[in-house]
Amino acid sequence: MKRIAAVLVALLVFGAVKLPIEKSISDAHKAAFFRGAQLDLPLREQIGQGAFLAALSGFRGVIADILSLEANEAWQNTQWSRVILLFNQITTLQPRVTLFWDMGASYMGFDAAAAALQDSKQPREALRIKASREFMQIGRDFLERGTRNNPDRAALFNRLGFFLMEKLQDHQGAYEAYSKAAALPDAMGYEKRFAAYELSRCPGKEAQAYALLRQLYEEGKPERRSTLLLRLKAMEEKLNISPDQRVYNPAGTPP
Repeated sequence: MKRIAAVLVALLVFGAVKLPIEKSISDAHKAAFFRGAQLDLPLREQIGQGAFLAALSGFRGVIADILSLEANEAWQNTQWSRVILLFNQITTLQPRVTLFWDMGASYMGFDAAAAALQDSKQPREALRIKASREFMQIGRDFLERGTRNNPDRAALFNRLGFFLMEKLQDHQGAYEAYSKAAALPDAMGYEKRFAAYELSRCPGKEAQAYALLRQLYEEGKPERRSTLLLRLKAMEEKLNISPDQRVYNPAGTPP
């Protein structure tokens, strides 16, 4: 106990020395949308007094890394409630680390959701499906909170778009997420294309989707991929585009 107390005192002293430096860093973080860790009583109760004092002393990253190891162990043991709790703590401590939001979403939205469908302890299929969908919503929540804490980074908007497309078949939501990712400086080359694909799957959005798809087509050969051509053909048929204006002529071949 004396050794632990000495370590905590040392951390507090070190934190006091770092305070002026951390203030300037904090100002920079705020300018970059950093919302900061909520170092309050609920967090103290969740992570324990020692870890809480360490976080106060500027060791948020260290504590978050330790908790991520615990979360990985909980994931391996399919302790899903503990995984949720730990990643809520981790992302509170390090809201600007996109990897933690992505990990929480993947563990819950993919792994826990799949495990729920195969839960041999639950004989009723309807309840297994219900539990799986609840886990998927938790995964979605991690990604949506992650994008709110990192609105200047494309990675989590990208992952949100994929999650909404793949797991929830929310094509409108996927279009919006991919569009936000595509508008950011660190966007990947395919996000604009995926946004157009997803919009083309939204009923009532055919004209808008066709305009986006046609715009991509007009950018030249690198964009003229098989999926783009197939989506264009489907939109031209739905919108009754004049044959002489189509990318595909009635014979089914590109002009």
